[in-house]
Amino acid sequence: MTEIYLIRHTQAEGNLYRMMQGHWDGDVTPDGRLQIAALSKRFEKVHVDAVYSSDLYRAMETAGAITGPHRLPLHTDPDLREINLGPWEALFFANVFRDEPESAELFLFDPDHWVREGAETFGQVTERAYAALERIARRHEGQTVAVVSHGVTIRCLLAKITGTPLNETKRLPIGGNTAVSRLLWDGERFTAAYLNDASHLEGLPFPAWSGGADLRHESFDPATDRAYYENCYAEAWRAAHGSLAGFAPGPYYASALEHYRAYPGAVLKMYDGEEAVGLVDLDTGRGAHAGYGWVSLLYLREDHRGRGLGVQLLARAIQTYRSLGRKSLRLHVSEDNKAALAFYRHWGFEQLGEETGGGVKLLLMERTLEGKRHV
Repeated sequence: MTEIYLIRHTQAEGNLYRMMQGHWDGDVTPDGRLQIAALSKRFEKVHVDAVYSSDLYRAMETAGAITGPHRLPLHTDPDLREINLGPWEALFFANVFRDEPESAELFLFDPDHWVREGAETFGQVTERAYAALERIARRHEGQTVAVVSHGVTIRCLLAKITGTPLNETKRLPIGGNTAVSRLLWDGERFTAAYLNDASHLEGLPFPAWSGGADLRHESFDPATDRAYYENCYAEAWRAAHGSLAGFAPGPYYASALEHYRAYPGAVLKMYDGEEAVGLVDLDTGRGAHAGYGWVSLLYLREDHRGRGLGVQLLARAIQTYRSLGRKSLRLHVSEDNKAALAFYRHWGFEQLGEETGGGVKLLLMERTLEGKRHV
């Protein structure tokens, strides 16, 4: 009897940012590192003969939880990759669901009928992934193998193995990050001993991802609603400095107009459903010569703070500047704005220096965009 532990990858940027990952190859998050450590502990006393994974970074990095302690080589197979989402790759969930609601509904609840030009079907994913799993099982008859793959791909495999239709999402949901399914191979077919077990994560803080809400964005021309822009900036100023003393909206509004004219995707209005709840303002010209991107403003309405949503605004800046080939992000934070400092430090920003602006001390912060620092 061959034993296969089928494992979903750890939390990656796409999970955190609420994006369609597919073949998009993002980094692992800080919470994802904690999950990898917990997975490693789960397998520390489990005999494993071989380890396989998808060739995407988030899967390979997760496989390190087992290859490292067991001193085993990692075998990668592109047939274990996540579904190729074609034109949906790296799009944000809420934007897809708003722009293509019927297709998104099929993707979630009737996958067998989801078809998108340039993307794989669920049937194609099942075919390639099952063939890969069977090859691995035949290659390791009588042994124990760990296989790291992806949410949709694993769900397709488990649907085929258990005979569960893909539209029965309650019976067979996508397992959480690092969830483990134990499969047995008798030389002819697979059976499941258990599915999507993540008990090794008990005791860890709940992974940050978005407080249960997916935010969408729209390109925003400040000239169409000057009051909204200035109100957002005023509230951000008040949160940073404790009052509106020293605040003059005119120059910030004028700068935002220039940012939008230079690159319309630089100024974004953020929505929770149909309700405007925030603003992203990027100065894409600043720092271009030195390879960094400048964040002028990330603003989230007060009643939406403290819910893990802020990282979705930061994700827009990260994605914009990665697409422009920048190597890092920079921004200013008031040294008195303890909440903002804690937020940025948690998401990888480090202090470069100090400057003075608006009569207060500002910290110059930077984080890398290059990722994959742990390969």
